[in-house]
Amino acid sequence: MNSSTNDKIKGTAKEASGKVKEIAGKVTGNPNLQDRGTAEMVEGKIQKKVGDVKKVFGK
Repeated sequence: MNSSTNDKIKGTAKEASGKVKEIAGKVTGNPNLQDRGTAEMVEGKIQKKVGDVKKVFGK
């Protein structure tokens, strides 16, 4: 598996994990968990974009 696909898969997984944490934080009233989930979702989106860029440049 090439690195662009690997980045996309890891980014998607991180984004999903972050969404779960964000929802869990909202449900439990834990703003810290909610914020960590939001940050993890952003990290996942960035990692997916890195995979897109690598694909364009063939790395």
